[in-house]
Amino acid sequence: MDVLALAVAPYITGMPGSPRRLPMRAPRPVTTPHLLNSSVVPLALITIAAVAYLLGSIPFGYLLVRIFRGQDIRSVGSGNIGATNVLRSGAKGLGAATFALDVLKGCTAVWLGGVLASWLAPGMDLRNAEALAALFAVLGHMFPVWLGFRGGKGVATGFGVFLVAAPWAALSAIGVFFVVLALSRYVALGSMIGAASFPVFAWFLVGGSRPVFFIVVQSLVALLIIVMHHANIHRLLTGTEHKLGARSAA
Repeated sequence: MDVLALAVAPYITGMPGSPRRLPMRAPRPVTTPHLLNSSVVPLALITIAAVAYLLGSIPFGYLLVRIFRGQDIRSVGSGNIGATNVLRSGAKGLGAATFALDVLKGCTAVWLGGVLASWLAPGMDLRNAEALAALFAVLGHMFPVWLGFRGGKGVATGFGVFLVAAPWAALSAIGVFFVVLALSRYVALGSMIGAASFPVFAWFLVGGSRPVFFIVVQSLVALLIIVMHHANIHRLLTGTEHKLGARSAA
C-alpha cells in the first residue's frame, strides 16, 4: 500500500509528495474599444442630426396648400409656411393639419434620435441625443433646404420636439401660449411668451439627468423661436400686428 500511495501521490493534490497546485487565474475578458472613445459616436451624432434636420425640413404647410388648393402659401399673407399663415389664408382645416403634422414631425425626430443613439452609441446620454435631434429638427423647419432655407418660425415643431424630451414643460408652455392668445388674440405674442416660458418650466419640471447640453438646447430653441418673430415684434411695437380672426391679407 505504501508503494502504491507513493506512486499515485504526484497526481493527487493534498497527499504527501504531491506537487503544489498554483492558484487558477480567472480568464481575462475580451475587451473592445469603448464606444465613447471610437469613431462610432461622431457617426451617431452626424446621423441623428441629419435625420432630425430632414424630418424637420418637411414643409407640410407648403405641401398641403399646394396639393389641396393649388397655391404657394409663400405668396399669401405673411409668406410664412407655418400653421398660422395657412389658417389666415382661409384654409382652417389645412391650418389645423399643418399644426398637427409639424408637431408630429418634431415628436418623431426626437423619438428617432433616441432610438438611433441606442443603436449606434449605447453609451451616449439619451437626453443629449434627444436635445441634438430637437435642435436640428427645429433648424430644419426654420431653414428647409427644399425651400431655399426659408421656412417657418418653429413654434409647432418646437412644441413637438419637447413634447417628447420634456413633456410637462412643453404642455405648460403651450398652456401659456393659449392663455396669452385668449387674452390678446395675438398668435405671435402668445408664441413668444410661451417659448420664453419653456426653459423656466423645464428647469423645475424636468427630473432625472439634466446634462448641460440638454439645458442649453432648451434655451437656444426658445431664443430661435423668438428671433424668428422679429417682424412680428416690429409690428407689435408699431401697432400693426394682426389679431387672430382679423380679416387681413397681411
